[in-house]
Amino acid sequence: MAIYFRGVKAELKKVIWPNKKELVNYTGVVIFISVLVAIIVYVLDLFIRGGLSLIIS
Repeated sequence: MAIYFRGVKAELKKVIWPNKKELVNYTGVVIFISVLVAIIVYVLDLFIRGGLSLIIS
């Protein structure tokens, strides 16, 4: 088990962590894309629901 954690520690030292500016930028991009996808799904849901209600009635 100790060998595993030594390997994890060695790999984490190789990681290039983002600075604060990059982190804020990436977070903003993720939030923007998430909201955009949510809006697209909502609009598609409205169209599908409307189409199905026309077919059923």
